Amino acid sequence: MTIDLYGIPNCDTVKKARAWLDEQGLAYTFHDYKKEGADPVKVERWIGAEGIDVVLNRRGTTWRKLDEGEKARAGDAIGAAALLVEHPSMIKRPVVEHDGGLLAGFDAAKWQEALA
Repeated sequence: MTIDLYGIPNCDTVKKARAWLDEQGLAYTFHDYKKEGADPVKVERWIGAEGIDVVLNRRGTTWRKLDEGEKARAGDAIGAAALLVEHPSMIKRPVVEHDGGLLAGFDAAKWQEALA
């Protein structure tokens, strides 16, 4: 199985997710938004598959610092994708692409069902 994990290495949730994958003996490729940025095609695909509300993290500091005009861009999939590419720290973490689909956020039970 191919597992691609997207996130920020210092994020506590990403750390938990990586530890869980290691404990399960599952190999994965880590993509660091801070170093690599976010791929616009992938972000659009994630929004198409899971919806804006799942992929966009509205609880984080970056979102709260945006002015209302910037926040309004998140009203449709194209605007939200562009906003997330500009500010990848607003992408729900982690995102996992695997042979069977997509996981957004870390939930051990869901990950067990999908990946084990």
